[in-house]
Amino acid sequence: MIGILIFPDFQLLDAAGPIAAFEIAARFANNPPDIKTIALKAGPVRSSSGVEMLARGFKPSAAITTLIIAGGNGVRTPATCPVTLSFVRRMASRGIRVASVCSGAYVLAEAGLLDGRRATTHWQRTPHFVKTYPKVKLEPDQIFVRDGNIWSSAGITAGIDLALAMITEDYGDEVAQNTARQLVLYHRRSGGQSQFSSLLELKAPNGRFGPLLAWAREHLDAPLTVEDLADKAGMSSRHFTRAFIAETGTTPSKAVERLRIEVARQRVQSSGEAIERVAEITGFRDPERMRRAFIRAFGQPPQSLRRASRAG
Repeated sequence: MIGILIFPDFQLLDAAGPIAAFEIAARFANNPPDIKTIALKAGPVRSSSGVEMLARGFKPSAAITTLIIAGGNGVRTPATCPVTLSFVRRMASRGIRVASVCSGAYVLAEAGLLDGRRATTHWQRTPHFVKTYPKVKLEPDQIFVRDGNIWSSAGITAGIDLALAMITEDYGDEVAQNTARQLVLYHRRSGGQSQFSSLLELKAPNGRFGPLLAWAREHLDAPLTVEDLADKAGMSSRHFTRAFIAETGTTPSKAVERLRIEVARQRVQSSGEAIERVAEITGFRDPERMRRAFIRAFGQPPQSLRRASRAG
């Protein structure tokens, strides 16, 4: 059974997205859907939108094989509830899959299940999450992360990406692909969540590292390693990396790549320069490396963006 843990003021799509994915997958696999919403108290639970879902209580829990914790504005309630945290720990101790969507990662972190593990959460929560849970190996640009039996995903719709990955594990790639097509979604989304984050509009950066990023943008043909940036900032590499993630919501290397991608995209779309030359000027060096970066960020290679720009 798939258990979706909700609470007052949960984000509706955090729950409804995975529910829809698992329902469709079960039908493609010729199995009856077995999905339940659960909450601290049985009965209707009001989402932040005002729409309610009917939930069961935490008992009985023996049938649950996957537990997914929704996020939302009300996440502080389950994250500070001893009964809820005990329930989540108990589920994890059984070795079942325990996952979070968006800010549901706070519940996993408060339960101690993310200490020393890789995880992710919504990009907007990253600075606070890094400061609050330094033992967590946060990967801020990932759509979802799996570390053993503990899974976590980025904001809201990323819960569907997480569900599709679980469906692949449960039913195989064909069922997952059919489910994605039924949902009119990509089976595996291109790019990390930095492509959606307003914190990563690095063309005119503000804050503590604004001058550093502005300098980096003018020196994209240099290596710009973490050590280079830390030295420019007058900090140790380790301290610089943690401080940078806390402020910007991404790693220094991801930020540099994003700057390179943005400048390269502008040159690809607005000039007739050879792709090889653009790759060299923007620090990618190798056109193939730039192509892979474009596919991660935009879902298509430089040549496709150039053709689309010219057609437009």
